[in-house]
Amino acid sequence: MEVLNKDFKVGECEGQKTIDGEQVPQVLHPAQAEQRDLGSLVAALKANKEWFEEMLLTNSAILLRGFDVRNAEGFNEVVEAFGWDDIRYVGPAPRTHVHKRVWTANEGPLSDFIYYHHEMVLIEEFPMKVILFCEVPPPEGGQTPIVPSFRVTERMLEEFPKNVEEIQEKGLRYTFTALSKDDTSSMRGRGWEDAFGTSDRIEAEKRAKALGMDMEWLPNGGVKTILGPRPLTRVFPGRKGRRMWFNTVVGMHGKEISSATMADGSEIPADVVKRCEEIIEEESIQFKWEKGDILFLDNLALLHGRRPSLPPRRVLVATCK
Repeated sequence: MEVLNKDFKVGECEGQKTIDGEQVPQVLHPAQAEQRDLGSLVAALKANKEWFEEMLLTNSAILLRGFDVRNAEGFNEVVEAFGWDDIRYVGPAPRTHVHKRVWTANEGPLSDFIYYHHEMVLIEEFPMKVILFCEVPPPEGGQTPIVPSFRVTERMLEEFPKNVEEIQEKGLRYTFTALSKDDTSSMRGRGWEDAFGTSDRIEAEKRAKALGMDMEWLPNGGVKTILGPRPLTRVFPGRKGRRMWFNTVVGMHGKEISSATMADGSEIPADVVKRCEEIIEEESIQFKWEKGDILFLDNLALLHGRRPSLPPRRVLVATCK
């Protein structure tokens, strides 16, 4: 293993890929066995903050492995070492607050595949970083596959240049239906009262407006949220001018409780969506979770999802600006 500095050495993990000459994810281990403990890790991250942030921009994902981080409290200390601002999760996934900045990841059934997405891509303020901590690794499955977003754009432009440019020009319109109360039997079962932090409809509408959503109330007490226009792709500073596939078309198109169309209402061809789904899967990168793993994701550069798994599996999350 290559020792990068006095605190970290580079490792490898199963499923890692080389993208444009960079390892995704970049795997970091303690430089010495006696640096495994939580206190040493937190001190090392504080001392190497700028170096670590630069690496995250370059590699899009960093996996800390082999450190003795045991629980939500320890994970929270790692998150707070950087001084990044917290950002509250807004979206359909049922989640529970655990400790300070730490939440459960999507609590939908482990038997479901959570489709690839940029975290909070539909909201006008989304996190720059998503940080995941494996407290209990699943006995089988349950990986968190990641996808370099620019690769999807490149390949879609090769195969469907006219469609991509038409959708980019017109923008996207999404709809999503939510019940009033949480339904943890669904991976998209978060009720609107929990999502907006209120049971007052007028207040919920105000909060939705601030997030760039319109609402239509349904007879069953649920709500249909409408978002758009939203871009198909985006270019973010500091990421080599890469055009990211910053949308959730495949995840929402033609579903029972959601839709994705062009902003003028015209349909996105089903064959384009189907092929995009195949490309995303072909570009995916995944590894097996180990206890204590911490995965940092550049949310502007990577899509991520969750493979079905056998129980138990407990992965916690923090989202940062």
